[in-house]
Amino acid sequence: MTYLILFILSFTLTYLIKNYAIKKSLVAQVNERSSHTVPTPHGGGIAIAITWFVGLCYLYITDGINTSLFYAFSAGILISVVSFFDDLYELSPKIRLIVQSSVAITGLIAIGGLQSIDLGLFAIENQFITNLFAFLLIVWYINLTNFIDGINGYVGSMFVFLGVAGLILVGDVYFGVLIASVLGFLYWNWNKAKIFMGDVGSTLLGYNIAIITLYYANEQSTNLWLWIILFGLFWLDATVTLIRRKLNGEKLSQAHKKHAYQRLTQAGWSHYKVTNYSIALNIVLFSIVYFVHNIFLAFFIAIIVLSLSIKYVDNKKRFE
Repeated sequence: MTYLILFILSFTLTYLIKNYAIKKSLVAQVNERSSHTVPTPHGGGIAIAITWFVGLCYLYITDGINTSLFYAFSAGILISVVSFFDDLYELSPKIRLIVQSSVAITGLIAIGGLQSIDLGLFAIENQFITNLFAFLLIVWYINLTNFIDGINGYVGSMFVFLGVAGLILVGDVYFGVLIASVLGFLYWNWNKAKIFMGDVGSTLLGYNIAIITLYYANEQSTNLWLWIILFGLFWLDATVTLIRRKLNGEKLSQAHKKHAYQRLTQAGWSHYKVTNYSIALNIVLFSIVYFVHNIFLAFFIAIIVLSLSIKYVDNKKRFE
């Protein structure tokens, strides 16, 4: 019943935000980075954020969530608020980075930092190294999720997938809150999107998956790789694209349309088709971590699968 109420809340808030944005002409204009062709309302991530934090507060009151994890997630409120103003006024990259760094440090402190990084043959337990890695992972996940948010249903379906994976693999109830929060929005964003998520949603979701990854890595060190695999479609595309653009001598802050999902749409695929194929690939990644019990072998297989996927995209639309 709780999940249903949260879904209705997210669904209703998204609808109201959509209508308000249309009335006030708060729409995402078509630009050189856009994969859409029609100005569309944005800010649907506000509904995700409100529903998510309402759900977390309910879990906290009913002892349904670990206190340290609740505090870590709660730090994401600052990300949401600043990203809301960024959607409206386009804040400077320096301000965004300062806020993201502050939230990353706060989240790390709340979960007790990252205790170790298990590399199979040995583990890194130097706290400076592990926490520097964790800090960079949080900041990168926040930004790459924002970069990847570009076509209908793409980011929303990823986080519904991660929520379902979490329920199956771990069973913690806040994964259900995540699903309900995103699913209510996704109804309006699926296929022919009537509203976009905006930075307020994508940055918060990126922060959440980073905290989830690090929190469970502290419970069992190999979980770090499990959650990295499950989020692999996004981080590998974003990281490979960033490296390629750097090697091309491009200005990294400049808008572009070179991510794999963007190149597929340029090759003639509809948003609907790209999103559906991404869901299928995520199911493959989940199957790998579910059935391959050696996590390092699973990681190796996942990287091969993802690399072949990027090669397939390259064949469809060459990276230039």
